[in-house]
Amino acid sequence: MTAEFLEHQRSIGNDLLTPVPEYRFPGLLPGDRWCVTALNWLRAHHDGCAAPVVLASTHESTLEVVPLEALQAHKIDVPDDLANL
Repeated sequence: MTAEFLEHQRSIGNDLLTPVPEYRFPGLLPGDRWCVTALNWLRAHHDGCAAPVVLASTHESTLEVVPLEALQAHKIDVPDDLANL
């Protein structure tokens, strides 16, 4: 997650920053990894603030919503040490 993406999500009604203890949701910070809906990610992409994408962790059904080229434009490499993923 990037700060810009998190702020964008809050602005469209998907507040990922605010903790929600009753759902055991700690709130996210820039640098955290989180799964978001393909539609919300695509909206952020169109608005110029898409979050980085780990393609190896992205389900193929995402391609029904998001063009592969868009995902590839924001891909990040999977590190050799997967312990931090």
